[in-house]
Amino acid sequence: MIFNKNTAKKTAELLLTIKAIKLQPEEPFTWASGWNSPIYCDNRVTLSFVPIRNFIRENLVKIIDEKYGKPNVIAGVATGAIAIGVLVAQELGIPFIYVRPEPKKHGRKNQIEGYLDSGQNVVVVEDLISTGKSSLNAVKALKDAGANVKGMVAIFNYGFDIANENFKDANLELTTLSDYNHLIEQALDTNYITDKNIETLKSWREDPSKWNK
Repeated sequence: MIFNKNTAKKTAELLLTIKAIKLQPEEPFTWASGWNSPIYCDNRVTLSFVPIRNFIRENLVKIIDEKYGKPNVIAGVATGAIAIGVLVAQELGIPFIYVRPEPKKHGRKNQIEGYLDSGQNVVVVEDLISTGKSSLNAVKALKDAGANVKGMVAIFNYGFDIANENFKDANLELTTLSDYNHLIEQALDTNYITDKNIETLKSWREDPSKWNK
C-alpha cells in the first residue's frame, strides 16, 4: 500500500524530475533479468539531490513512526537501500544494519552486517520493489537471526501481482511512498507521457516477462 495519495504523487513528481525514473515506451530498457521494460527506476539518484533526499527520509520516518513507533533497529537491503536506510536510522536515532543477498564467501561470512540482538524489533528499508523476492530474502535472513520484523517501507513499488502475492504469503506489511499507478497518473498530469502511451505501460505491467518479445 502507499502512505497517502498526496505523498505518492509528490514522490512520483520528484523521481521523474531528476530522472530517477525514466519512461520510454517507444525505446524500452533491458533489465538485468532480461525483461524488456518501458520504465527504468534508479532511486540512488535521489541521494545526489539534498531536498529530495530529505523529503524521502522524512516521509519514510513518518511511515515508521505512525505504523510501528520506534523500532530497535533499521535494516537496509543491500545495496540500493543502504544509504537511505542509514539516513532513516540517523533521523530516528537508532542503530542501522544491512542485509546482503547471501552470506559472504570469506571472512566472517556474514549476511547481516552490523549488530543485531535476537528479539529486537526491526523495520526493513528498501528502495524499490519489483517481484519482492530479494526484499523478502532479506526479511528471512533477519528472522532466522532472531529479529522481530515489524514491516517494510520502500520508496517505489511497481505493483506486480507476483509481489503482492509474495508479501501476502510472507505475512509482511509493505508501505511505499509511491507506486506505478500514481507514477502514471503524475506523468499524465504533467504531460511527461501522452494518452497513447498508457496502453503500452499498462500491458507491460500485466506480463512484464513476456512484454515486447
